[in-house]
Parts: sequence; structure tokens; C-alpha cells
Amino acid sequence: MGNRGMEELIPLVNQLQDAFSSIGHNSSLDLPQIAVVGGQSAGKSSVLENFVGKDFLPRGSGIVTRRPLVLQLINCPTEFAEFLHCKGKKFTDFDEVRQEIEAETDRVTGQNKGISPVPINLRVYSPHVLNLTLVDLPGMTKVPVGDQPADIEHQIREMLMQFVTKDNCLLLAVSPANSDLANSDALKIAKEVDPQGLRTIGVITKLDLMDEGTDARDILENKLLPLRRGYIGVVNRSQKDIDGRKDITAALQAERKFFLSHPSYRHLADHMGTAFLQKILNQQLTNHIRDTLPGLRSKLQSQLLSIEKEVAEYKNFRLDDPSRKTKALLQMVQQFAVDFEKRIEGSGDQVDTYELSGGAKINRIFHERFPFELVKLEGDEKTLRKEISYAIKNIHGIRTGLFTPDMAFETIVKRQIAQIKEPCQKCVDMVINELVNTVRQCTQKVLLLAQYPMLREEMERIVTQHIRDRESRTKEQVMLLIDIELAYMNTNHEDFIGFVIRKGWLTINNISIMKGGAKEYWFVLTAETLSWYKDDEEKEKKYMLPVDNLKLKDIEKSFMSSKHIFALFNNEHRNVYKDSRQLELASESQEEVDSWKASFLRAGVYPERIIHSLDPQLERQVEIVRNLVDSYLSIIHRTVRDLIPKTLMLLMVNNTKEFIHADLLAHLYSCGDQNSLMEESEEQAQHRDDMLRMYHALREGLNIIGDISTTTITTAMPPPVDDSWLQVTGMPSGQHTVCIPPTPQRRAPPGPPRPGGRAAPGAPSRPAVSPDPGPLHSLPSRPSRAPPPGVPR
Repeated sequence: MGNRGMEELIPLVNQLQDAFSSIGHNSSLDLPQIAVVGGQSAGKSSVLENFVGKDFLPRGSGIVTRRPLVLQLINCPTEFAEFLHCKGKKFTDFDEVRQEIEAETDRVTGQNKGISPVPINLRVYSPHVLNLTLVDLPGMTKVPVGDQPADIEHQIREMLMQFVTKDNCLLLAVSPANSDLANSDALKIAKEVDPQGLRTIGVITKLDLMDEGTDARDILENKLLPLRRGYIGVVNRSQKDIDGRKDITAALQAERKFFLSHPSYRHLADHMGTAFLQKILNQQLTNHIRDTLPGLRSKLQSQLLSIEKEVAEYKNFRLDDPSRKTKALLQMVQQFAVDFEKRIEGSGDQVDTYELSGGAKINRIFHERFPFELVKLEGDEKTLRKEISYAIKNIHGIRTGLFTPDMAFETIVKRQIAQIKEPCQKCVDMVINELVNTVRQCTQKVLLLAQYPMLREEMERIVTQHIRDRESRTKEQVMLLIDIELAYMNTNHEDFIGFVIRKGWLTINNISIMKGGAKEYWFVLTAETLSWYKDDEEKEKKYMLPVDNLKLKDIEKSFMSSKHIFALFNNEHRNVYKDSRQLELASESQEEVDSWKASFLRAGVYPERIIHSLDPQLERQVEIVRNLVDSYLSIIHRTVRDLIPKTLMLLMVNNTKEFIHADLLAHLYSCGDQNSLMEESEEQAQHRDDMLRMYHALREGLNIIGDISTTTITTAMPPPVDDSWLQVTGMPSGQHTVCIPPTPQRRAPPGPPRPGGRAAPGAPSRPAVSPDPGPLHSLPSRPSRAPPPGVPR
């Protein structure tokens, strides 16, 4: 191939492929490779086995290849195989190789004929192979088998596209000669992803099984359905040969004899067969790698730059270095503290868009969950009124009370305040749970902690234990706040309504009552009286009316009036005010009138048609206490909603942040054996080895690329061919279909017909011509039968 650099190209790509596969980044670098595509039973597996000279691939009916097989062939004096997932184990028995492929396939896909895009990496060392890397892909199918899903065709197509759409992937399109080439699944998918034919190499199998009187000469000479890289014919073992365990070496000799003796192919015999195909693939893959060197070099440099900082820490790594452990411990504690604070205080980097967590979750607990729990305390209104009624009656005892007792209000309020303890404790529990979750999320996020599982567990345990230790102190303080509220009922609070139910402006509509016509006054309604003043400063009281025995009714407004009117009257037919039986009150809006009616209801003044209890005085007292309880509890709820979050922030959240910053490191040092605490995980050791291996592979790759780019001569691509026989047309669904005209009639080979040939659908026979006139060099009409493009004459 010219020089040492070229010889090392394929092994270099193999090394890079293994390095990336072992650390889970196989697809991050588009490495040059050859993907083998074709329909089921096209002969793909037989071609690969012929390359190796061993039976090692699973066989059977239906879909046999259910995971991509990355096959790396390495020329070596000794013969053995290795799997990437079985590091260190060498397989010398190729029957065991087949069994391992089947077992590894079932491990991922199960035994129901399912498929998976996760590749199996197999490396075969042998003196009988050339350096070559191929990817054996599942054969295309249209009919589900067994428990396969109905969309198996779509799944296989999607898997193929993951490989064949990459620009650095050559396509080995395998098509059987005993089927119409126009219907070749391999050529259709190859032409769809490679319309210019720059990456497609054609392989024609089963030449020995063609219909009697036909051959594939025009195809192999690249005259019929031409490809830019041409076609190569091979003859694989028949199913009978495989069942009879026919030796592959003997099969290759038979293949050579077939091409040398067949009248239509013997002039191409040196350019046909498995050995020549392997040689051509080696050359074309090597040339393809060389052609992609500029882009590959750029990707390698970018990849090397991205890992250089991490690898620098591994170059002089010593497992027992105490300074390394101390430095790592300090870095992890600091990073953990920073991440915890960011999650609590909020940060613009790495924002979670799927769910609330950390500080946002705690904020939601404070301002949504906790208030909701307080609202849930509001019991049944009927039950509460009954409790107030019983409290009033029990306080009065045997006597009938004339006034509303303060003790009834205090008793009910204390019972309601005591119920707040449970939501407060629940709020503490929710905040603690979120803090613990935040600690767990932070320990999982700090990458260095993943390297030291024992340290991560210990760090999580210490911080979680501190949070649990603070739980009792915090709950005691929260309960103390509730007990403070229970200790003293501050009825002088500025927001407490006391006995005042409503204040506002109303117009007295009784003209006979107020000289000078209707006039607006400032009214004050309490549980006992209705008073009105000249102004809202309540300095000059005009009158005070007891609400006992008052009732309410609507007054139709006059035609000329725009005001809405209601009236108060005495249900014992007494005068309400001086010599007036009723007091008419008016307002500009119906809403204002309705609001006043509701206020009078709370004071025990009911509309005339409502039948109330037999004890109107008790009913009014219950209403008074009910209103007072509502007013006072609203003050308590506002206070609790304000103080509980502040208390939790001080005693739980901020305290945990301070503990992590100031005390966590000291607690870790006091745990005892630091060596066991800083023991590295097996995954980290493997990751370090993989990163170093990839780093050296990248460096070596760049060095080899540098040598090759200046010492090799570029070989031009074969010239374009007339590929109008394949056209990619758009479909309404957005997919593409490849339109291939039927294969033209092929002329019969110059010689006697072969017995035992099978009929080929879509491949009509052609008229026989004169017998073989002699050797190739004696035929003056054969100069046009040139070898396939890219093949030396």
C-alpha cells in the first residue's frame, strides 16, 4: 500500500472505535467504516465468514442478525477472536464466538426476535485476513416473525439509517444474482442515502444459482445498472454445504474454479471472488480513510482538546497519593456547598424545566401548600355555629344572658388556633423532605463524588443527619409560636373588627323624619346597635338605634328616584324612630344595598319573610361570635403564614447552608479512616483507563494522520457513470422512493447450459450465442469489456 502510515490506517480507526465504544461515545466521532446492507438471505453473513475462513455467525430462519456487528479483521500470525464486552478473554474456538454473539444479542434484545441498535464489537486476528472493518447490519424484511412488533420493517430501516447516512461510511450493497437486481433492497437504500454513488460498492452473490441460460456478465462489467465503484461477484457455500460443514477453504477454491471455468466470467476471474473482494475493500476503505483525513483530523483535534484538561489529572495519577485525596476532598466539599446554595437560592445555569426543586419547591410549600393546609381547617359552618351556641349556653348556665359573653369568643378562638399546630408541623416535614432531596441531588450532580461512592454516602449521611437533628428544635420553636398566640387574645389589634360589623354612607329617605329632605349620613352597624353620624369622623352622633326586634324589607323606588331603598322596622309594631314606624335607607347602587343587607344579617336583622329560630337573641349572639372569630382568625392566619416560613428559613434552610460551609469538612475528617472514605470506585478506575486509552489513541491517530498526509499520493475516485437508472423521487409523506426500471434481458453465456439452475424471478433468459471462441486475448470484439472501475487492468 505504499508506506507504513497507510498500513496503520485501518488499525488506527479500529483503536479509535474501541476507545469510543468503551466509554459510551461510539457515535460522537464519525469514523470511516464499511456497512454491509442487503435483504434477508442475500448472503451477507456468508461473505463475512468467507473473509475470516471460519463459521462464526449465527444462522437460522427469519432475522438472524438482530444487532449491528462491528467486525474488525486484523492481520496477525496467530488466530483468535476478542469481544469488546469480554475484555481480556480470547476465543480460539469459533463455535464459542457464535454462541457468544447469540447470548449477547439475547441479553439486550431478548429471545423474541427483537432488534437493537446497540452494536456488538468483535475483533478477529488471523494470518488469512487483511486489515478491514465492517459493520454487519440486520437484513431488511417486511413481514414480522414470532413476537416481533408490526413495525419491524420501520425499526430495521431506522437502525440502518443510523449507520448508512454518515458521510464517512462506505456501503457494501449485497444483492443475490438469482433475483431481479431492479428489486434489490440494498441498491434502493444505498441510492437513497448515496445518490451520487460516491460510497457504494456492489457485491453480487449466488452467481452459481442463476437461472439456466442467464448470467450477470453485464452487471459485473458495470454496463448494466452501473455503480461508480463497480460490482464484484462472489460464490458462497450453499445451504447444503453449510449443513454438511463444508470447509471454507475448500469453498474458496471451488469459488476460484467457478470463475476460471465459467465462460461468461473467466475473463474477469482475477477481479472476482472473496479474496479479491477483501483486497478491494481493504484498498477502498484505506483510500476512503485517507480521503476523509482532513475532516477526521479536525474532529480528533476537537475531541482531544475537550478531554485534555481531564486527562492532565490522570497522567501522573498515583492511587496512594495523600495530597491528591486531600485536594479532591476539599474540591468536592466546596463544589457541594456551591451547588446546594445554588439550588436553594436559585441560579441561571442548568435550569430544570421539567419540575420544581430546591428553593423553588420550598417557596411553593411556604406560599401554596402551607396556606392550603390552613384553609382545609375551615370546618362545616353548621357545626361551628352549633359549637358557638353550646358555648354561649354553657357560659350563661341556668340564666338567660342579655349580652354576648366574651368567654364564648375566646373558647372558640383557642380551639381554632390549637388546630393550626398540625399544618405547621406538616409544613416542617415537607421542608425537611425537600432539603434531604436537594442534598441527594447535589451529591449526584458533583461529578467528583461519583468517583468516591463511600465519600458520597458519608457526606449525604452527615448532612441528612444534621437536618434530622434540627427537626425537633424547629418543631419546638414552631409550637412555641402557636402557644404564644394562645397565651393572649389581643382584641385591640388594629385589624380586629370587634363588635363593629360595617361602616359606610347611606341616605335616610324618610323626608318627614329629617327636615330639609333626604340627607346622607355616616352609619356604624355593630352587633347591638345601629348609629349614624354627621361625618365619618364619628364626632357628632345623630342617633343610636338598638337592633333587637328589627327586621328588614325592600322598598320599591319611585319613578323619579334613581336610588335603591330598603327599610328597617320593628316586628312588634313599635316605632323605630320617634313617631316613624320604619327607617328608609337608600344608596346609589344595588350592590351597596345588597352588601348592607348581608351586614344586617350578620347582626341578626333578617328580612321579614325569613323564619328564624325560636330564640332570636341567641341567634344574634351566635352571629356576633361567629364574626368575631372570623376576624380574629384571619389575623392569626396572616401572622402564622408570615412567621412559620421565616422560622423555617432561620432554623432549617439557612442553618443547613451554614453547616455545609463551615462544619461538613470537619465532620468528614472525624469519621475515621480517610483511606477507605476516599477509595475510588471501579467505574472511575475504568473511566480513567478508558480516557487515557482514548487520549493516547487520539494523539497517535493525529501523529499517523500527520505522516500520511504528506507522504501518500491521492488516488482519484473512479469516474462518474450513467446512474440515471436510479432516480430518487419525492413522496407526499415526505419519504423517498427509489425508482428502478426492470433489469433488461441478459444474454445467455457462450457455452452449454448448466444443469440444476434455479429460475430467477424478473430475469428472463436471452438467446444463446455462438460457443466460446477461445481465450480472452484472442477476441477482437472484447476490448469494451473493461474491468470494474477502480480495479487494475
